[in-house]
Amino acid sequence: MRNKTYQLCIMFFLITQFGYTQLSDLMRLEYSFIPKRKSENKYNRFRGLLNYPIKVGEDKYLIIGAEYNRIILELEDDYSFESDGLQRIHVIDATLGYTFKASENWRLAARITPRIASTLTSKITGEDFFINGGVYAILDKRKATNTKRPYRLIFGLVYNSTTGLPFPLPMLNYYRKVNENWSYTLGIPKSNLKYYFNDKNIMQTFITLDGYYAHVQKEITVNNQTAEHISLRVIVGGLGYEHNFTKHLVGYIYTGYTLSQKSILRDKDSEKVFTLDDVNTVYLRTGIKYKI
Repeated sequence: MRNKTYQLCIMFFLITQFGYTQLSDLMRLEYSFIPKRKSENKYNRFRGLLNYPIKVGEDKYLIIGAEYNRIILELEDDYSFESDGLQRIHVIDATLGYTFKASENWRLAARITPRIASTLTSKITGEDFFINGGVYAILDKRKATNTKRPYRLIFGLVYNSTTGLPFPLPMLNYYRKVNENWSYTLGIPKSNLKYYFNDKNIMQTFITLDGYYAHVQKEITVNNQTAEHISLRVIVGGLGYEHNFTKHLVGYIYTGYTLSQKSILRDKDSEKVFTLDDVNTVYLRTGIKYKI
């Protein structure tokens, strides 16, 4: 039962990691780094994202997007199996989204995201393809004049084929501006508490989820079991800094420590075959984004 609960937590993270907030970023370039304590292994991720909104009516937009994640695993530890096929993992998304204003404060959105997530050591097959999607309702009162503490509420249903579940799961994200200097966000994959020095400089404490799930094209046999997938799930707590170069262009850096970290080889049913790493360590993520 405990193992099933753990798997469900991973899958819930995977389907909520890329939600409505991704549609609000028009461009993002990002680098993440996790050195392995008491190990020579390292995790590096380079990420690029582009979204192009097309106005199709009054407050109605079709959003075409693409995202590429290149994950570099420097696996220097001694394993009883050949790990060369795990050194590079590619996650490629194509996104089609649609959003429209339903009323003065309500906005509705939907997206579908075909994905290739694989080591890509040979030609692409059907095992390398996954599908994500979601529908969202957004109550946005951040600019409302009739409320003392502006807020935004996002809720919806999200689906991902890697869960093995034939139905979508709920998601929730809540933001509130407490006063001129403080705001907080509660949700998945990130919750934070922000302090605004001014309009350009923002500090925050945060807890967030990070990771991936991908197909291993070159199957690995470990203890008479066959691994066909690899996953990483990281829970991180730490500090972040954002600088608003302009209203829409933001630079950021987050640093912290992993509260939980699991890098696991899995079989075709997503059951654990072998743990590559589960030692907590420091975490760094930095980048620049252009947002709506």
